[in-house]
Amino acid sequence: MRWKKIALCVIVFSLMGSSLLFADAVTQKIRVWSNGKEMADGGYLIDGKTYIPVREAGGVVTWDDSGKVKILKPNVHIFLFKGDTVFGNVNVGKLKFKVFSQVDSLTDEISAVKVAITDPSGNVKDIQSQELEGSRKDNFWFPTSEFTYDFKESGKYRVGFYIKGEKNGDYVLVSEKVITALN
Repeated sequence: MRWKKIALCVIVFSLMGSSLLFADAVTQKIRVWSNGKEMADGGYLIDGKTYIPVREAGGVVTWDDSGKVKILKPNVHIFLFKGDTVFGNVNVGKLKFKVFSQVDSLTDEISAVKVAITDPSGNVKDIQSQELEGSRKDNFWFPTSEFTYDFKESGKYRVGFYIKGEKNGDYVLVSEKVITALN
């Protein structure tokens, strides 16, 4: 009688172990990189398809009770002007410039926009923001006022364009332009 219980336990544990191995082979956790940065939560490879958390895709993410998920990420083109001249690289030091952002393919209402600059160390400085109450436009332009910024060290600075979907929501980066500061 005892050997039957032992045999039954061996069979049950063998089946459980092989099921776990099969599930692990079908679902595999993977590292995912986007624009040179590793996504925090990574992704999964399931039946030959890659799945990533929707917030990692970029843009403003909303969902409703019916299970409908929407990602809002319009096309944004950023131009940098020193006077009337477009630029991309600068020398280390102070520079007076303005940012011109052209937004199109906006499919939903947004509550605000913001332009900010991130230095090579990751410090962020807001340049300008604006609330957009009651306006639903599928395309618009957002020029900042002229401002002075100190490029203190050589490296890559990122000028980012952010949108806020809801008034109480967070700003989400939807586009960026890189400025390289040279010695």
